[in-house]
Amino acid sequence: MAERSTAAVDVADNSGDDPLTAQADKATTDGATESQKAAEKTAPDPGTERQDGEPSISTPELHSGHKLARRYRLEECVTRLDGFSSWRAVDEKLRRAVGVHLLPADHPRARSVLAAARSSALLGDPRFVQVLDAVEENDLVYVVHEWLPDAVELTALLASGPLEPHDAYQLVEQVSQAMAAAHREGLAHLRLTPSAVLRTSTGQYRIRGLAVNAALRGISADRPQRTDTEAIGALLYAALTQRWPYENNAYGLSGLPKGVGLIAPDQVRAGVHRGLSELAMRALVNDGATASRQESPCTTPDELSKAVAAMPRIRPPEPVFTSPPDYQRTTYQQGTYGRPQTRPSTAAVQSVATPPAPLQSRTGRVLKWAVSALLIAALGLGSWQVADKLLDEDDASTDPKNSQTGTGGTNDNKPTKPAVPLQITGAREFMPSGSGIQLRDVPNAVDGETGTAWVTPQYTNYANFGNYTNRRQGSGIIVDLGSVQDVSGVKVAMYRSGQKAEVLAAAESAADPAGLSDFPQRLTELETVGDTVESTLSKPVRTRYVLIRITELPTDGSPSAFRGGISEIKVLG
Repeated sequence: MAERSTAAVDVADNSGDDPLTAQADKATTDGATESQKAAEKTAPDPGTERQDGEPSISTPELHSGHKLARRYRLEECVTRLDGFSSWRAVDEKLRRAVGVHLLPADHPRARSVLAAARSSALLGDPRFVQVLDAVEENDLVYVVHEWLPDAVELTALLASGPLEPHDAYQLVEQVSQAMAAAHREGLAHLRLTPSAVLRTSTGQYRIRGLAVNAALRGISADRPQRTDTEAIGALLYAALTQRWPYENNAYGLSGLPKGVGLIAPDQVRAGVHRGLSELAMRALVNDGATASRQESPCTTPDELSKAVAAMPRIRPPEPVFTSPPDYQRTTYQQGTYGRPQTRPSTAAVQSVATPPAPLQSRTGRVLKWAVSALLIAALGLGSWQVADKLLDEDDASTDPKNSQTGTGGTNDNKPTKPAVPLQITGAREFMPSGSGIQLRDVPNAVDGETGTAWVTPQYTNYANFGNYTNRRQGSGIIVDLGSVQDVSGVKVAMYRSGQKAEVLAAAESAADPAGLSDFPQRLTELETVGDTVESTLSKPVRTRYVLIRITELPTDGSPSAFRGGISEIKVLG
């Protein structure tokens, strides 16, 4: 019977679809750190003969279109090394791209790969590319992980030049903090190369292959913390200089000149930030690292993270703004409109600003007083007529004969029709990226019972759904009224207070709205709400679809955990 992973939770429901590049990790051991080289001597190099003289293990012969677990459809093979292959695939259940590592179940490293994948899945840190599943079935072992299509490898970033000091600072800060957290849980990377570090479109650095990349290649280390720390130092060195800090060329970067040893980054390239240069040397840890520096070396990711925190923070460069053109004052002078004008002198401007009072004749003064008297008389007459009209209306309103209502009555003020709940014929998740969260629980939000609810998974570190790219527009529920209706209000019971939410309506002509731009009519403001969201509109809107959108979640038991949801939705008409 196929053995499925119990550790790899369905992170597909709460991991997000952050971008992952299609390029596989094809780096050779030539450019590895010294600790990595020593570690990799314990296992055969990928794609070569094994140490016992036997040929390399054959990779499973699979093809594009093959489906695993009736769910993961293989699309493109991006790596084929030493008995395992890596694929870009499609999760047909959740309609999103994923990555798959695949190897035969009798592969000598199959057991360690499964164990590493399951341990990595339990970590659940969003700074790492998440393992979504680890499975053994039909004589195959495969590991499914996130595929981040709009992220960029550090290898590609460095191809265009070294990073700016602020970007390099962010790189070492985020990677060292992430690896310190992993080592606290007993997990090491051991294959932390430029192709294993990705930068998303939001500027967040993500690490892929935690524990799994090393297991696939049979890599181990006596001092895993030092190995990963040295690797982070090499990444920082490359980011500052666009050079690999060893003699061999690797990852598209030129190595250092042979025979000269390790040179500090600020001696390799002019303009390198001195503090970051020193930090890279402290992390690389060898004789050259401390010979010219007084600081102690960093031998663990936690020590490196603390050293980064002790540095003065490097701020991003100030944005460059173009100065607006000089303001051109335009003037209008009587008798010169439409004529070309020269710039007036100071005396001319002063004469225009304070013209002399015109002489008035006796006849002009008489006409002015006559017109003023007529205007005063007209205003008095108009005011008297208005007051008389208001008094007549007041008498009519107090007349008991005119207060009768009903058929044939003279009162045109009809009682306001009370709002009633409209029938909801369907509901679905708001998922503009194509990735859902808890699809099976959506009916709980429209079943008429506040005791049931559509509840999100628990996200860590970020209230905005874990800060995942596919959750930039939040999540929520779209209800279908069956046909275009006059909507006069909403009443939504939230799963818990403290969520940031709003209610929007689709355009009257919308056929099947899915994106945020399909809901242009606002029923409530985007704000942090309590247990309920209620709104009564001054003027009904015509729509068939109403979206209850959540952008931020409240805490769930701890300051770094977040969860929210919707208990019941009523649309009033």
